[in-house]
Amino acid sequence: MLHWALVFFIVAIVAAVFGFGGIASASAGIAQILFFIFLALFVITVLARLFKRTT
Repeated sequence: MLHWALVFFIVAIVAAVFGFGGIASASAGIAQILFFIFLALFVITVLARLFKRTT
């Protein structure tokens, strides 16, 4: 999932360089959503691993 966030981020940068504002903002938004989903899943996984070790 982090891979897709990076792909959409790169697409947003390229679109912004060429002046495609709508595509750039849409790609940046998708990249941001995917990044936060990845971050939430990472935190949940770390917490689950910590609780599993203590029991």
